[in-house]
Amino acid sequence: MPTLVMKFGGTSVANLDRIARAAKRIAVEVANGYDVIVIVSAMSGKTNELVGWVAETSPLYDAREYDAIVSSGENVTAGLMALRLQEMDIPARSWQGWQVPVKTTSAHSSARIEEIPTDNIHAKFGEGMKVAVVAGFQGISPEGRITTLGRGGSDTTAVAFAAAFGAERCDIYTDVDGVYTTDPRIASKARKLDKIAYEEMLELASLGAKVLQTRSVELAMRYKVRLRVLSSFEEPSDSAGTLVCDEEDIMESNVVAGVAYSRDEAKMTLISVADRPGIAAAIFGPLSDAGVNVDMIVQNISEEGRTDMTFSCPTDQVLRAEKAMNDAKEKGEINFHDLVADEGVAKVSVVGIGMRSHTGVAAKMFRVLSAEGINIKVITTSEIKISVLVDRKYMELAVQALHDAFELEKAG
Repeated sequence: MPTLVMKFGGTSVANLDRIARAAKRIAVEVANGYDVIVIVSAMSGKTNELVGWVAETSPLYDAREYDAIVSSGENVTAGLMALRLQEMDIPARSWQGWQVPVKTTSAHSSARIEEIPTDNIHAKFGEGMKVAVVAGFQGISPEGRITTLGRGGSDTTAVAFAAAFGAERCDIYTDVDGVYTTDPRIASKARKLDKIAYEEMLELASLGAKVLQTRSVELAMRYKVRLRVLSSFEEPSDSAGTLVCDEEDIMESNVVAGVAYSRDEAKMTLISVADRPGIAAAIFGPLSDAGVNVDMIVQNISEEGRTDMTFSCPTDQVLRAEKAMNDAKEKGEINFHDLVADEGVAKVSVVGIGMRSHTGVAAKMFRVLSAEGINIKVITTSEIKISVLVDRKYMELAVQALHDAFELEKAG
């Protein structure tokens, strides 16, 4: 039998009624002759609740226990989905990560999938099981501990299963009906894209677009997994959703494909650091060891052998960053006058593969922001994206202004 992977996000399984609705979609694909692997997230809001309990109990928590706690939400959903399918006379069984097993690294809360052996699930399909309901977001480390893949990790689980099982396609069901040029809640003119290149989706995901997790797009691009983003609240059709595909499969597109934003950013500045060879390694090594996800980096001009180093990171990692820097200072590895954290910033980015062959995108972006009175604090660029840090209070204005300026409401 051909295999199909279907992934249902938290809003798609938020309560028993929505689980029943998702089960009906699964039943259609079973009737179409597929062996179906269903990847489920925790019910909407459950993971945040579990994370909150961890933070309240232990602000600098043991990551192994964090994973044991926050992975439990997916287990509940998987069991409920299997029961619902059984009530519909569809042979289904729930699987936790360790039962497959989904083999991962030992990097708790941000583990990477290393291998998904197919023998166990294939054997059950051979015995008559039609649907394997797998708890997303989780796996097992070489030490036998439960691991989690980071927020949005169920997307990665789904694509990894599609690659491992050679699935015909991987359908990601969520609360939106595809990938938009930006968040429709911020820009009313946002347009749904029929197709988007892997690279563009990768940048949008990494820059704050919540539709797909970054690593899921990386995997899809590497293994050429046909990836569709669909709404679980609309009737399915052949033209539904957005297809994430190779650049060659897109005939024409706008120079800029979309505008992304990330609200929960912090700008941190080490003031008066010694400007010497190895100083960057001395700063960012401890940050990496502490699990701080550094994004933008800017070093000021050196003056009398001292310089300032600015970097951005998620707001929920500020405490870890401060501790890592202060510990390094106490050990004599780095010397700085002060560490200043600004948690009132946001990142806004424009993305498009067309930027490779078109000039003037950066100039236009900066001109638009200037016209709106928005000050840029930090700038970074790559081949197909430009990102800026701005005051968080201007984030929505910046997104709307850029979406209008690049006329993203119009098809390419």
